[in-house]
Amino acid sequence: MAANIEVVHAYRNLYRSLLQGVQYAFPARAIARNQLRTAFREPGAVFDREGIRRTVWFLQCATRERGMEHTILKNLLKVQQRRAYSDKGWRKSFHESKKEHPLDHEMKTRYWHYDMTVAMLNKTMGLCLR
Repeated sequence: MAANIEVVHAYRNLYRSLLQGVQYAFPARAIARNQLRTAFREPGAVFDREGIRRTVWFLQCATRERGMEHTILKNLLKVQQRRAYSDKGWRKSFHESKKEHPLDHEMKTRYWHYDMTVAMLNKTMGLCLR
């Protein structure tokens, strides 16, 4: 039960810091909320107390001044917005999956380098960004 309360407090701290970091702007706050929900609902996820604490500090720095942290947060949310809106729906995706596309490999691996960069940032700074 105590661990459950700790997870709820971590979620609330992260969500509050994210809202303050994006200054309650609509598209960014919705994307941040969806990202946070999926991260906390992911099966097999490990609760990293230190990583969450460092992430909250990172978000508080993004809130205080428009420096590197603010730019990183803004760009992370812009990429997630592009990913969310590039999904065309299941019918169009199914129909296009039957066609041969010349840029098929590039379309499937377009975010690979970005994901690896975010993973390295998380590893070096001890953060829990997605």
